[in-house]
Amino acid sequence: MGGALLVAFRPADNERYFEIAKNLDIFATLFKEVNTYYVDEITPSKMVKTGIDAMLKSLDPYTNYIPEDDIEDFRTMTTGQYGGIGAQVVKRSGRTIVQSAYEGYPAQKAGLLPGDELLTINGVSTDKKSNGDISKLLKGQANSVVKLEVTRYGQDKPIEISITRDKIQVDNVPYYGMVTPEIGYFQLSSFTVDAGKEVRMAVAKLKEQGAKKIIFDIRDNPGGLLNEAVNISNVFVDKGLDVVSTKGKVTEWNKTYKALDTPLDTHIPVAIITSNRSASASEIVSGVLQDYDRAVVVGERTFGKGLVQATRPLSYNSQLKVTTAKYYIPSGRCIQEIDYAHRAEDGTLGKVPDSLRTAFKTASGRTVYDGGGVAPDVAVQEREIADITRVLLQKNYIFDYATRYRSEHTTILSAREFVLSDADYQKFTQFLATKDINYSTDAEKSLADLTKKVKDEKHYDDVKTELEAIRRKVSTNKSNDLTRFKPEIRELLEQEIVSRYYFQKGQVEASFDDDPNILAAMQVLNDSPRYAALLKPGTPEAKTRPEAKRSTAGGK
Repeated sequence: MGGALLVAFRPADNERYFEIAKNLDIFATLFKEVNTYYVDEITPSKMVKTGIDAMLKSLDPYTNYIPEDDIEDFRTMTTGQYGGIGAQVVKRSGRTIVQSAYEGYPAQKAGLLPGDELLTINGVSTDKKSNGDISKLLKGQANSVVKLEVTRYGQDKPIEISITRDKIQVDNVPYYGMVTPEIGYFQLSSFTVDAGKEVRMAVAKLKEQGAKKIIFDIRDNPGGLLNEAVNISNVFVDKGLDVVSTKGKVTEWNKTYKALDTPLDTHIPVAIITSNRSASASEIVSGVLQDYDRAVVVGERTFGKGLVQATRPLSYNSQLKVTTAKYYIPSGRCIQEIDYAHRAEDGTLGKVPDSLRTAFKTASGRTVYDGGGVAPDVAVQEREIADITRVLLQKNYIFDYATRYRSEHTTILSAREFVLSDADYQKFTQFLATKDINYSTDAEKSLADLTKKVKDEKHYDDVKTELEAIRRKVSTNKSNDLTRFKPEIRELLEQEIVSRYYFQKGQVEASFDDDPNILAAMQVLNDSPRYAALLKPGTPEAKTRPEAKRSTAGGK
């Protein structure tokens, strides 16, 4: 037979394909009728996208339709590259504010400062524009010029800034440096193209600077390219070792990814810091290093996304990002937490219960569990901030005070040395005197609930004197919150102020002396017997590794 391929379908297959054809026909005829007879004009592309989005939403959050108009944004997500000015700009209370300018990129070089308000972009008013509109206006071809009209704190009238756009490559490793003479530290914030090369270079540079131990910070990293997770794992584990396997419905696509390169260092002690927002590729890397007993995991249990996506081309230059498989790390466990295949009748989703988690073994024989992220070997609870601190952040008062401070101080000490003086903290409290910092503490909320209950039960008159006395004490306590929580508020002020002079790298360094996760990682690395015991089965240290319970649920 000359090249023809005969495929025999089972009756069940034929029935299924008839069902697909029938329902697509119903959809097409329905759409035609709605388009013809609906009382108002409809936008075909918008309506179909609504239908597609709703259909895919019934599967999982990671299977998405990407129309042609959004392809550029999707490409930015996977490559970390776009044409623009290199600044983060946000809408706030109707104003368009520069949140940060990346060091070494056009916006920062042209003198654009965090806190600047954009009035116009190439003559177009930002007044009624959304965040998406602003982003589109700022992006453009490299070497093209964008003219901004800007108001700045301390300036009497608006100023004009012309910025020549460039190719912006967002770094996967935004920071690496020495925490102590012996401990090197680096952050990994994404898994776009060349993430593996960036990690390998960062670790090599840290070793050149004298690092004998490494802190690898992967907190809040949402993931990205699977092959880059393999490359990063390979920096620390031997060539030829299994890193991750993918298993899905299309069996020909099932694959085991191995470490293909010579590792950089398979012995240097590593503490990898995770958070409950470390997801997907982040969980592969932290899980692989845990499974091979290659690093101590410090922090929080990771998010629990063990699903792999592939992109498939559709007609008219659109694309489908579709979940094709689950991934399994070397111990054999899958860290997927939510079961999207089985919804309750009301559409709600269930998680793998602790009782159904399966135990697996690391290379040395330590017990680890599937079904819900990578559990840390050394747990560090994310620190709860005070109500007053939350309000100061949400209302941008810390940000705004840093803007004012930057305009009044030309220079400051280095990022590691800078300390906000008591006099400047007092100025901050004076700055807040005219601001709205109302908030309800948990005690006030409970007191309000109690007052309502006794009123409903007609007992208020009996206890109103006592309730009023408690309310006054709670209010008095609250009025002292700026003093009581001064250390925590001052630390955030210092980090924000430092970022205005030394950018993202300075902000990281300003956190070294106070970040509980970094301090915990340093303690583990500085205690060699404890580090070794955490990686051996049966030791008291290894046995204290928490079960796969989580205090907070994330959403990706």
